[in-house]
Amino acid sequence: MTTPYHDPATTPATHPWPPILLAAIAVAAVGFGTLAPLPWPGIHDTAGHIAGLSLGIAGLALFAWAAWTLRRHGTTILPDKPADVLVTDGPFRSRRNPIYVAHVLMLLGVAELTQNIWFVIFAVLYIPLVTWLAVLPEERHLEARFGEDYRAYKARTRRWI
Repeated sequence: MTTPYHDPATTPATHPWPPILLAAIAVAAVGFGTLAPLPWPGIHDTAGHIAGLSLGIAGLALFAWAAWTLRRHGTTILPDKPADVLVTDGPFRSRRNPIYVAHVLMLLGVAELTQNIWFVIFAVLYIPLVTWLAVLPEERHLEARFGEDYRAYKARTRRWI
């Protein structure tokens, strides 16, 4: 049996891994928080709730800004669809993958608000998983599609972490 060849110039990935991972993490964190709760290391106070709310809102705002920027340029937000345009402004000016930064901020915000340490544990696991399953394929795709323009952008702009 042969494995079908995936051409990075056509699409970045075969599956939309980031939303799948985000949903799986949310379900797993709630499940583990219910079935195997771990103590929250912080203090249950107003300052903590404000910090959690701030992280969550910052994540939502960054996600909205990135999505709006992609939409304004007429390209997709879907991680398994081909990019039509190389977007280098807005939140993409300082990070190549601001949506994944937003995901982690939202997970950490929910962790503090719910006092569920599993959200933190799974947020930490999200980082290498989304890098391997989404960021690296996206980089290959963008380089195949945009060549030297992408390489120049990549040289001057940090990856998401």
